Amino acid sequence: MIKIAVALAIGMALGLVYGWVIDPIQYTDITPNLLREDYQVDYILMVAEAYQQDFDAETAARRLAILGSESPASLTTSALEYANRNNFTPNEIQTLQSLLTAMQTYQPQGAGSQ
Repeated sequence: MIKIAVALAIGMALGLVYGWVIDPIQYTDITPNLLREDYQVDYILMVAEAYQQDFDAETAARRLAILGSESPASLTTSALEYANRNNFTPNEIQTLQSLLTAMQTYQPQGAGSQ
């Protein structure tokens, strides 16, 4: 019984060393929908900052679409709520608010013509 416990402990230790030190998993080129909430909000803020430069709602909506199946307006609303809870600067909040206004009025091309 002791031999089994010792063998199990050694096997687990070797597995951990191999997985964490010798050959750890390296994530590269992950999509933003896999990020933590704070990083997703940072991504949405970057989309909002880009929108402030070009005022292209179509591009902003496409950039937000990679965060999941929620609507761009819903994603931006969640980001704005997070920003207010976590003391983002007034400029950042205003930038997100501008994007939210654009996403609330955004209509995908071809949506109205059927």
